[in-house]
Amino acid sequence: MTDYNAITEAYFAAWNETDATARKALVEAAFTTGVSYRDPIMQGDGHDGIDALIAGVHGQFPGFRFKLKGKVDGFGDNIRFSWGLGPDGTEAVIEGSDFAIIKDGRLSIITGFLDKVPG
Repeated sequence: MTDYNAITEAYFAAWNETDATARKALVEAAFTTGVSYRDPIMQGDGHDGIDALIAGVHGQFPGFRFKLKGKVDGFGDNIRFSWGLGPDGTEAVIEGSDFAIIKDGRLSIITGFLDKVPG
């Protein structure tokens, strides 16, 4: 049985890690080798591509953290969840929803949607 919550927790752990060395192991744990990520403003492929996206978000939004918004939903090898991005203890500045395909317990193809972005 697929543990959708654990998969989502691994995703957020990777996205929230600021130390590049520590993040490498988290990216490898959360994403398949051939991972593909797409949203309206960025895309990345493979572990190096995902790592570059995460580093870019930390560079643009220092001190911001991703947090689960609502509940994780999944069936079979499909998962969806919503998230907020902002400083700890404040309302999220950016919100989105991700839909993904799971392969061997890790995220393989992720499509992100931005639900709230600052003007």
